[in-house]
Amino acid sequence: MYNLVLLAARPPEWTHERFIDWWRGDHAELTYKLPGLRSWRHTEIDQALEPRSEGWDGMSVLGFDSPEDLKKALAGPEWAAAVAQVGDMKGRRIAVMGAEKELYTA
Repeated sequence: MYNLVLLAARPPEWTHERFIDWWRGDHAELTYKLPGLRSWRHTEIDQALEPRSEGWDGMSVLGFDSPEDLKKALAGPEWAAAVAQVGDMKGRRIAVMGAEKELYTA
């Protein structure tokens, strides 16, 4: 699996709950349409383990079969629509990509 990982913080004028509802609702409707999307896991962040990790509201892991599939999705109109919906929200985000390796499963 090749993943796009997004760590995001809400716009300053939004509550945590409003941001999570939007992310899992209206924004999810656009995300589901990404071509080649194989999986999507979303974590609502409710606490930080250390002060330098505070200020984040959620994390998404979008899975694709290959780097090429992810690149195609990022080049398509579905991604452009999702980015346009975010617009100038003024929240923060970190976006990274990489290959997943499962290290443990129970």
